[in-house]
Amino acid sequence: MSETKHHLQRSLGLIDATSIVAGSMIGSGIFVVTVYMARDLGSAAWILITWVITGLLTMSAALSYGELAGMMPKAGGQFVYIQRAYGKLASFLYGWTVFTVIQTGVIAAVAVTFANYTAVFFPILQDEIFKVGDFFVFKNSQILAILCIILLTYINTKGIKNGKTIQLVFTSAKLIALFALIGFGLYIGFHTDTFSNNFTNTWEASKTVLDETTKTVTVTKLTGIALAGAIGATIINSLFSSDAWNNVTFIAGEIKDPKKNIPRSLFLGTLIVTVIYILANIAYLALLPLNGTVEGSVTDNGIMFAAQDRVGTAAANMIMGNIGVFAMAALIMISTFGCNSGLILSGGRLFYAMAKDSLFFKGAGELNQHDVPAKALWFQCIWACILCSSGKYGALLTYATFASLLFYILTIYGIFILRKKEPNAERPYKAFGYPLIPALYIILTAAICVALLINDTLSTGLGLGIVAIGIPVYYLFLNKKK
Repeated sequence: MSETKHHLQRSLGLIDATSIVAGSMIGSGIFVVTVYMARDLGSAAWILITWVITGLLTMSAALSYGELAGMMPKAGGQFVYIQRAYGKLASFLYGWTVFTVIQTGVIAAVAVTFANYTAVFFPILQDEIFKVGDFFVFKNSQILAILCIILLTYINTKGIKNGKTIQLVFTSAKLIALFALIGFGLYIGFHTDTFSNNFTNTWEASKTVLDETTKTVTVTKLTGIALAGAIGATIINSLFSSDAWNNVTFIAGEIKDPKKNIPRSLFLGTLIVTVIYILANIAYLALLPLNGTVEGSVTDNGIMFAAQDRVGTAAANMIMGNIGVFAMAALIMISTFGCNSGLILSGGRLFYAMAKDSLFFKGAGELNQHDVPAKALWFQCIWACILCSSGKYGALLTYATFASLLFYILTIYGIFILRKKEPNAERPYKAFGYPLIPALYIILTAAICVALLINDTLSTGLGLGIVAIGIPVYYLFLNKKK
């Protein structure tokens, strides 16, 4: 298909772009990760502070990206920003990590989560098809996850209009459902003394470790440096739940008036999600005791030992009783389906931009008759489906999250580089609070990376390994180009 006849259509407005920001961010994490944070910190106040820090970091990064988005309103977003500041090798390593793990790994994980919650209504999905020892298990749910990815990819190849419609519908549905959960949760919760009890001795932090074999619990008090390290390590959970806000930059080539609408959508989308996440955690703390026991009822388990780590389901159970399990499953199905629609739509545009620079498979740089990079979408689909089949996407995501934070730091530092290299470049929007806010983001995120290096050296090392593997692959593409 000749691209002289086809080009990316600027058909997405501010609402569409904001929907992609918020919809891509809200998956299943908000319904789960507070359990891990409760075990890591053991304090309601420190949990909320960690979520507030996460929100401020995410919003400050989004506001900083606004300057780069205004300067370079092109398909590929962050890939383009890194290349302009650092050159092709750095941008390729970013694109390589996004393709191998970050985007496709998240797509796989979200699709499997969708399938697992569908199994609440159709238990047959949890049946095993075959297994190889304890290393490999293939279930019906993985087939549904793969079919979900294929379906959303197919829909998105038929035009940007289809993708934006699905995104808007599902994002609106899950926002309404989340606000309902929060509203009823706060109303019911504040008619009990659970919230006030959770804030008794609220600054006394502790780490709780559960031995799965013996079901015994070990509690270690946290103060000073140990507490700071625990916050730095557990914040990866809330940061992961708040990630993917940058996906809207990948589709800059299809947004109307991108110099204004991308910065605005980044701010609005991250603000909406930050408010929702903090309110959701307040609702959890109003409905459920922070501490609990491994055995017993939903109330006995509390947040810390919520069944299957599903604090959202436990909260819904407190509001609606046993039917809450099904209501929460339906909400998470809506949330994850809509989340994956945005991830699939956006990711293909990044790989399209890479291909246009001869840094990805050549076919990915072509547009189909609907003016979308269909082949790039199918390349993404194939690898995400392989990760679904392997069952190893979860471990890969852990490794890649560290690398993702490093690329955020690199991109925001690029603002300082480009201000010096290109002082006269057009900047319709300038980074909020420059240079203080971007510098604070870099310092705080770097501190989190150091905490992760200390507390989870293996995963962070493997994350750097994934990035490093991209170096020889980059030179293979260069040789192929010659």
